[in-house]
Order: sequence, then structure tokens, then C-alpha cells
Amino acid sequence: MSKVLIRAMVLPMTGSDRFYPRGEVCIENDRIVSVGELGSSPSGFLPDRILDLPNDVVMPGLINTHTHAAMTLLRGYADDLPLMPWLKEKVWPFEDKLTDEDIYWGTSLALSEMIRSGTTTMLDMYASMDQVAEAVIKAGTRAVLSRGLIGNGPNGEKALQESLDLFQRYQGAGAGRVSVMFGPHAPYTCSAEYLKKVIAEANRLGVGIHIHVAETLDEINIIQEQYQKTPVQWLDDIGLFGGHVVAAHCVHLTSNDMEILARQHVCIAHNAESNMKLNSGTAPIVELRSRGVVVGLGTDGASSNNNLDLFGEMRSAAFQQKLRMDSTVLPAYEVLEMATVAGAQTLGLDDVGMLAPGFKADLITIDMDQPHFYPRFSIPAHLVYVAHAGDVRTVMVDGKFLMEERKVLTMDVHKVCQEAESRAKRISAELNG
Repeated sequence: MSKVLIRAMVLPMTGSDRFYPRGEVCIENDRIVSVGELGSSPSGFLPDRILDLPNDVVMPGLINTHTHAAMTLLRGYADDLPLMPWLKEKVWPFEDKLTDEDIYWGTSLALSEMIRSGTTTMLDMYASMDQVAEAVIKAGTRAVLSRGLIGNGPNGEKALQESLDLFQRYQGAGAGRVSVMFGPHAPYTCSAEYLKKVIAEANRLGVGIHIHVAETLDEINIIQEQYQKTPVQWLDDIGLFGGHVVAAHCVHLTSNDMEILARQHVCIAHNAESNMKLNSGTAPIVELRSRGVVVGLGTDGASSNNNLDLFGEMRSAAFQQKLRMDSTVLPAYEVLEMATVAGAQTLGLDDVGMLAPGFKADLITIDMDQPHFYPRFSIPAHLVYVAHAGDVRTVMVDGKFLMEERKVLTMDVHKVCQEAESRAKRISAELNG
């Protein structure tokens, strides 16, 4: 049995009026016991370890609601291209060369970066997801995994079977830190017949569906030409939105689309930086949230971002919406909610995303004793508009320390970087000579 007491500034994300300038968090095993002012620990709580971090903010770990972790191997390989040439000429040929081991090390690289930047949970979509699961288990993070399914491709049925195998082997693995969704890639890569198979299996197993939706104008035009509908309308018509669905991007939406997403309780994974880099457009996040749609934040893959830093993503998401509307929209605390509370809701996780009694001890501390954090008029504003990955000091998941004093404890980061470098350069040499 392990008991930890953290004394710090506490931002529990349980309401915008909750902040403890001199606070503490009590943890027993994998759960939070209490959160409050300094000295509010339950009587009889005798910690095995005390962390005194008076100039740190302790808050829930960040939640990345959409990424392709192993695409760290393509970081910097395919920049400054439109989406479809980026995919067809660079990304897909590279991915065809990836081995299972490559994907393990690419995922490990992503997890190293996520831990160091305060992300404790991700929703990942890729191939060789057993390797992704093993990397997550070793790293100690939390993850929802979806095997990417391109139904119109030659391996559509094989990939669907791999999704079923993934569920059987890894649902609840890593002491419950790993869970599984189905991951049909997009409306333009999956037929109605194929998607209905996915829907049936997801319903049978009681798991969610993760899919790219309305990401580009090309997608809108393809679906309009094929079905005379928007992607959202078409997916609704075939029944995809009946259960728990996480729709990534949702950039090009009509008012009717937004009403459908709200009515069907579809959750959105918003990827502001990827959308900007690939010139996909700006998602109507303010309008979606005003309709009650739950919106989390994602980084997308490191080939289209190029980092996995959710602090940067928060800043970009806020500034992008302010630019398209006015400076009052999406204030800092709401953006923090998107990265924590709403992120957990997006992934269907009901015991992470806040610091509250009974919740999982998934938390981070941010070193605020640095010039860029003074003066301290607003802690939420500093976390969204000022903080960056390197400010994270401590990371804990399930009550276990994954990083202390900026040192990752669960992985040999140097080895991971070297493996990723050699494997990425091998593939590049095979493709480009």
C-alpha cells in the first residue's frame, strides 16, 4: 500500500472557482483520497512520501483525444504539402515499409514525448496495435487504442479481425490502463457495408468508434458526389452515431451537421495545429460547444503537427477561435477543460480528468517558478497562453510516478530516440535511395 501527499498550488479542474494557492492532494495506491487547502488531509492519513512543491501547480494529466503515435517516425519527413499529396506521395509509401518493431519504437518515442509534456492519456489510431499496447503498458501511461480500418483497401477484413483480436487481448490490460475502440479511418475510405459491420461489432462488444470526419473539402466533395450528403449526414443515416463515437477534426460542418452531432452526443477531437499545418481549415469549436457537444483536444500525428505538446495545442486552439470570431471566446479555463475534463468525457473515461476523491491519481505538476510565469495574475491563463512542454516537472498515472524532476522513470529515453532515428532513416533510405 502506497500513500503520497503532494503539497503545491492545486488546480483540480472541478470548477473555475476552485483553486488552492496553498493546497494538497492525498493519494492512496491508484486513487485520490482528498483535495483541498494545506492541512486538510483526512485524520489518520500517514503518507509514505511527501512532495513539497510550493511553486508548482498540480493539475490533472492532459488527455490527447486523437493521435497516430507511431507517426513520430515521420516527424519532419513530409512537411509543407497539401493533405492528399502528403498522404499518397509521402506518408502511405513510408507506412508501407513499417514493421511491427518500427511501430513499437515509434510509439515509445511518442510516449516519451507525451510523458515529458504532461500527457497521461491518449486515443491512438494506427496499425500493429498490439505493439502500441505493449509500449503503453511499459511506459505506464493510459490509452484508448483503435486499429485503423481502411475498409476500401485490400486488408479491410483482416484489419477488422485484428480489431477483434486487439479487444480480446488488451481490453483492460495494464491494470485497466488500456481500453479499445474500433477505428474506421474515414467516410471516404470505408463503404456503408463495411461501416455497418464495424457498428455491429462495436455494439456487440460495447465499445466506441473513432473516425476522421469532415476533415477536408476534398472529403466533403467526395461524399457529396457519391451520396449527395455531407459526411455527417451520411454517417448518421447509416447508423454510425448510435453509440459512443469520437469524431476527429470536424472542420467543415453545416448547421445541420452540428445539430446532428449534438443530438447524437458525438464527441469531437479537435486538432487545431494539424488543421492549420495541412490547411484543412478551422473547426467551428465555439458553435459546437454552444450546442452542448463535448470537445477534447488532440495533436494528430507528429507528421502533421510536428509535436505532441498539448500545451501548445491549447494555446493554438484558443487563439484560432479568437481570430475567427472575437477575443472573448474560448477563455483559458474552458480550454483547460477541453484538455482534461472534456478529454476524459470524449474517451468515455469517468474517473480521470479531474483531481477529486475517488478519481484515478493521474496528475502532473508544472514548475511555475520561472520568469515567464511572473507576475501571477491568472494561473489558468498562464497554463494556456504561457506554459510549454518543458515546464512539466512531475507526471503520475495510476498513483505511480512516470517522471520526477523532469526525468522519465519508466523508459530509457536515449535508447528510444536512437532506435527511432535508425529505423526512420532506414525507411527513408529505402524509399529515396
